[in-house]
Amino acid sequence: MLHDGKSRRVAIIGGVRIPFCRAHSVYKDVSNLDMMTATLAGLVRKFDLKGQTLGDVALGAVIKHSKDWNLARESVIGSGLSLKTPGVDMQRACGTSIEACIHIANKIALGQIDAGIAGGTDSISDAPIVFDDRLRAILLASNRGRSILQKLSPWFRLRPSFLAPQLPSVVEPRTNLSMGQSMEKTAKEFEVSREHQDQLALSSHIKAAAAYDAGFFDDLVIPYKDAEEDNNIRRDTTFEKLQALQPVFDRKTGAGSLTAGNSTPLTDGAAAVLLAAEDWAALKNLPVIAYLTYCKVAAVNFIGDDGLLMAPVYAVSDMLKDANLHLQDFDFYEIHEAFAAQTIATLKAWQSEQFCRERLGRPSPMGPIDLSKLNVKGGSIAIGHPFAATGARVIATMAKLLHDNGGGRGLVSVCTAGGMGVTAILETPK
Repeated sequence: MLHDGKSRRVAIIGGVRIPFCRAHSVYKDVSNLDMMTATLAGLVRKFDLKGQTLGDVALGAVIKHSKDWNLARESVIGSGLSLKTPGVDMQRACGTSIEACIHIANKIALGQIDAGIAGGTDSISDAPIVFDDRLRAILLASNRGRSILQKLSPWFRLRPSFLAPQLPSVVEPRTNLSMGQSMEKTAKEFEVSREHQDQLALSSHIKAAAAYDAGFFDDLVIPYKDAEEDNNIRRDTTFEKLQALQPVFDRKTGAGSLTAGNSTPLTDGAAAVLLAAEDWAALKNLPVIAYLTYCKVAAVNFIGDDGLLMAPVYAVSDMLKDANLHLQDFDFYEIHEAFAAQTIATLKAWQSEQFCRERLGRPSPMGPIDLSKLNVKGGSIAIGHPFAATGARVIATMAKLLHDNGGGRGLVSVCTAGGMGVTAILETPK
């Protein structure tokens, strides 16, 4: 449905998020719907969208209550947008809100809509807790009963063990390994040292604190529930403090290197981005701060050959081929710090002649990047990682970086559960 056979450029107008806060802290009494609605309302205020109808709003959450089956639409209804604005729920693990950006961008490029919002939210504090399937079977059988006896008889099968709650987990059902356990295997494969991981983690905190102090986040982060900045940022941490922490995912072999300090914390939060066609932005007198020009999604065989979180390595390689660009052709890089080891392993894979030849089908290594351009305003280790919100945070951050830089090109990369990766290129003409 390209109409005239030509796609339109997709403009990024800007983004908003609430502070990302450690689970069970500031947002312990609020829900995904609360956080997402507050974030959308902030975006509506920032760009004067109250009462206006947008083409679509794509939002998502990874850990979601069944009552939030229509989370996006309910968030829209409470945001201040016209109730004629539709909403759609999406989910691609940690890449959810970048996937939402791609969804909205494609609709804009195809001429199906003129403007839309993409975003995501996640709460660990308000995680859904379910019970044993045997208890669920009793409840359903009782509900199906027609007589009093039919409703009561299933309950005679109840045992105390049926009442044990089953908490959400990030264990991969195909491998029975947590994300951290999977990353420990990759860290060993790529010989990622503990020292390197802690250095990257320290840098993440230093950069994030400096960005707040310099006012970079003033128009990106709106106060919410007494929080004014991400409460995981450790301004007083040191390399020595990070080195003193014990490994948490591999305690038995003595070779573990992933700690609470060089891994992302469990986090609550929400983020959103406004995207539009250029003529719509001009009509609304809204500035275009960047363009979303290329996107790519990939998946790997994490059950066999590849590391669980290494799919972005492949996605970026393929995306750069589409764009006819080299890895070094960027002014900024935003690589999601799910774990410091993941970011480092990604960079090492691109520099490996064997990996690039055997896995990526390239005749030579993609090469190194200028590390002074990487996660320059802090990364997920310091800022936090509400699963479905991180992508929108990264996209909004990159767009502002390019705008403040007077133009340039930015590379975005996010790894996800299930062995997937979502990547994008943003550009602002100089």
